[in-house]
Amino acid sequence: MGQAKDERDYGYDLFPEREAKNVKQRSASSLYTFYNRCQPMLRNTVNQSPYAKLLLSAMSNSGCEVLKDRHFSCEDCEGMVSGGFDAATSQIVLCQNNIQKQSHMDRVVTHELIHAFDHCRAHVDWFNNFRHLACSEIRAANLSGDCSFPNELSRYHFGMKRHHQECVRDRALRSILAVRKISKEEAEKTVAEVFDSCFNDHAPFERIPHSQKDAKFAHRNYQNRNRYYANI
Repeated sequence: MGQAKDERDYGYDLFPEREAKNVKQRSASSLYTFYNRCQPMLRNTVNQSPYAKLLLSAMSNSGCEVLKDRHFSCEDCEGMVSGGFDAATSQIVLCQNNIQKQSHMDRVVTHELIHAFDHCRAHVDWFNNFRHLACSEIRAANLSGDCSFPNELSRYHFGMKRHHQECVRDRALRSILAVRKISKEEAEKTVAEVFDSCFNDHAPFERIPHSQKDAKFAHRNYQNRNRYYANI
């Protein structure tokens, strides 16, 4: 990736196709199967998911149009990772060997688009500022549906007071530890320092979208606001 530090510091070891020399050998039929499952699901998400449609509109209006063939890449990944945002290339990586359901694709694309939106609007220092990384991970966990009730129920996590906040905190922490060489204590401290302000930053949504219905409502309001200002 051309970074000065060890690539493992930035989690690139989880995405071996980012460096061709590290790609593990798979059968052609296996790669073909994964890729041909990933592409239609990605296309469906981009065209149908209200979460993705709002984020794509917001990025376009901010001067950062997202092109399917340029900014999304279906690749094989290591472990159980589902996706990632490569700030060096402004690409969203979708782990085609780990994403098997449309609902999972919808969630991963939304999560990574929130990172891309932050990259566009806030000049995030992904590689050197842990507070920036933590803030975007908090926002992605909070706004993407990662911590929705059905998803948490499927993980057998439910019933706690302030459950949504704790889920967001936990998933942000896990994401940081997966891609940075940092102690758990330091990661927890960084997440705690920025949690309140970043948890309450809902852009480009007006509020936390807890369901597809909420996301559709937010997308419709966003479109209406843009039409209003365009006609002033």
